[in-house]
Amino acid sequence: MLLRSISRRLLIGLIQLLGLTIAVFFLIRLLPADPVSRLVGMNASEQAYAQAQAQLGLDKPVLEQLALYLGLMPGTQPGLLQGSLGISWVTNSPVTSEIAAYLPVTLELITLAFLLAFVVAVPVGMLSALNPGGRADKGVFVYSLFAGSQPEFWWGLLFVYVFFFQLGVAPAPLGRLSPMTSPPEWVTGFILIDTLIAGQPAKFVEALHHLMMPVFTLGFVLSGPIIKMVRQNMVRALQSDFVLYANCVGLPRKRVARYALRAAMAPSMTLIGILYGFMLSGAVLVESVFSLGGIGQYAIRSVLAFDYPAIQGVVLVITAISLLVYLALDLIHAAIDPRIAH
Repeated sequence: MLLRSISRRLLIGLIQLLGLTIAVFFLIRLLPADPVSRLVGMNASEQAYAQAQAQLGLDKPVLEQLALYLGLMPGTQPGLLQGSLGISWVTNSPVTSEIAAYLPVTLELITLAFLLAFVVAVPVGMLSALNPGGRADKGVFVYSLFAGSQPEFWWGLLFVYVFFFQLGVAPAPLGRLSPMTSPPEWVTGFILIDTLIAGQPAKFVEALHHLMMPVFTLGFVLSGPIIKMVRQNMVRALQSDFVLYANCVGLPRKRVARYALRAAMAPSMTLIGILYGFMLSGAVLVESVFSLGGIGQYAIRSVLAFDYPAIQGVVLVITAISLLVYLALDLIHAAIDPRIAH
């Protein structure tokens, strides 16, 4: 039953990806923008304009452009069905390789930030819910609102000023490694994993040190809504009938709290999954503050340059990752509550 559900979700996800790909393909071509003029200049001759238009494939009918992008026309360059996201109009490099270089930066950042936020939010929200209306509960409520009320780039700048400029305990926001340090050989794109694979513990510690501030910034901002969600669901679970019955029969308080936490985690995990998908492109401001160069900055540069293949590739990859995250959430929900799998 579970395998059938996963197969059905994957099939629906593929259909959604195909529909989104076609929609994005047409929507970006409806924008009042001229990528040819952006590349050759506004004062280019008609001959140069026509030559550039032919090189980009924009001289062909739109449906033929779509067929070429999808790889439905034999004898042409590989398309989406062959695993190619096209060639960037700006860098003339495969979009797949460019996304593979930028995406691990963002994935590493937000994954570590969510782990930090989760480790902090679950026990804090749980302890807050055990005594609703108390001082600790009010303090947690104020913190959850305060952490998420300011934009993350402002917190990033503030933390840089305090921890780097004033206290000197954090490195300068100049990337994932010091400018004087050569990066390890590219294997996975995740700097922490690549330094371990290369057997360079000193660079691993340095990379972890440089990731400390951006991870702490995102973790601080994300912990607010997660704490609030865990606390609300925990209060609701503690007031449910099965918890009242467990208290009446004299079960230990820790065991009852564990049962309530299990019931409260399902909606909290849903929020985490939604926030994770949003942060794939929403972490761009933190990436800019700490000079990380993730997928968000790559997407913005692609949009400003009217680089249609890069824009389509970023949207497709982020959507695919979000769908996989939602599928993983379904599996986690099924593990928490086996009734969902049936």
